[in-house]
Amino acid sequence: MTDGLDLFVHSLRTDRLFDAGATVAVSRAPGRLDVMGGIADYSGSLVLQRPIAEATFAAVQAIDRPVLEIVSIGREPCTISLDALAPAGVPIGYDRARRMFADTPVPDSTETPAAPHWASYVAGPVLVLARERGMPLTRGARIVVASHVPEGKGVSSSAAIETATMDAVAAAFGIAIEPRDLALLCQKSENLVTGAPCGVMDQMTCVFGEPDRLLALLCQPAELQPAVPVPGDISFWGIDSGERHAVGGSDYGEVRTGAFMGLRMLTGALGRSVDYLANITPADFEREARCLPEEISGDEFLSRFGGTADMVTQVERGRRYRVREPAAHPVHERQRAGEFRQLLQESSGEDRLARLGQLMYESHASYGRCGLGSPGTDRLVELIRAEGADGGLYGARITGGGSGGTVAVIGLSHASAAVARVVDAYQRATGYLPYVFAGTSPGLTAFGRRSIAL
Repeated sequence: MTDGLDLFVHSLRTDRLFDAGATVAVSRAPGRLDVMGGIADYSGSLVLQRPIAEATFAAVQAIDRPVLEIVSIGREPCTISLDALAPAGVPIGYDRARRMFADTPVPDSTETPAAPHWASYVAGPVLVLARERGMPLTRGARIVVASHVPEGKGVSSSAAIETATMDAVAAAFGIAIEPRDLALLCQKSENLVTGAPCGVMDQMTCVFGEPDRLLALLCQPAELQPAVPVPGDISFWGIDSGERHAVGGSDYGEVRTGAFMGLRMLTGALGRSVDYLANITPADFEREARCLPEEISGDEFLSRFGGTADMVTQVERGRRYRVREPAAHPVHERQRAGEFRQLLQESSGEDRLARLGQLMYESHASYGRCGLGSPGTDRLVELIRAEGADGGLYGARITGGGSGGTVAVIGLSHASAAVARVVDAYQRATGYLPYVFAGTSPGLTAFGRRSIAL
């Protein structure tokens, strides 16, 4: 057994997390390092993602008790009655489920949270399988999750839990599901049950990632393209800033909303239907960008345009939104990601590395203009820039939803010493010792389902 599976199975046995002799379905999904694309995924961009070595395991056994028994190693166990998820056998709606797992009571609701918020990442995929694939919630399940993907660092710990859980549940209950559909359904769970307005690149990378390659995904909505081999002379690292990142945070949600407000305004200015911001050329965008305000109040936007086409965010009255920069980012990020891929595939030498690094720096600056930068990630990027080509490091950018989390770094394969110097300098300046993501591993599909007898 490989990739940590033997240790996971050993813990299931020694900690007696299932009955002796039980057979359980086991799945594994890694986190991901966002090399290029990031927040442009919900706007239809090309994204380039690297599966990391750190991963989540999920083990599931069908049981005769009408409950979900959820054990997330390192947390207090949680038990959820099937009657709460499916009264009289009918699965509850997503709005009700979101209230069930809310951190605090939802305003204007008589309901109070019935389960901890973290449990939504495990129970949500079960509910989605019931609602979307007709899985009857008549038998319970014992679900054990062990995640080695650090939380709050912008490397898709949530998507790793969701995809591993859904795959193991589907295996345990005999539900047939195609890998792409699994990723899309897990995105639905995070959007509608957990309440985080993420795009689909995280779940797709957890499912389809390959070691030593960048997953290439055109997010319209989830078109896999040939994976991009990473040349042997190039390495990627992720350096954690220590500033907690959350896709459900207000900064990310406001920038996403602002992007869709910009799409609505540009559609009118261009005089044609535009499905994704990333499909607008930079030239067309710059020509029509005068119609976009730097920012606008939700009240003014709603009175003029009525709303946006986004199904997972809403324009709120009494709030101001940046529009021009959130709309500009995916237009230019798609071009950057396309050039980045082409350089990896078609060129070589230091000039290639210098341009790859410059594209990452440009992406990082664009995040900052959107309002998704952070002091820690900016400091890391400047430390990497100071090491430069002399240290074998060529570029860096904030990743994922921004506002903290991890910085992706590109450099020569032998530049680990320079990465260590950056980590040391950051610790001396801030008192925080960053975690470094250095390895890679297979995604859920490449790893495959396992049926394990305990």
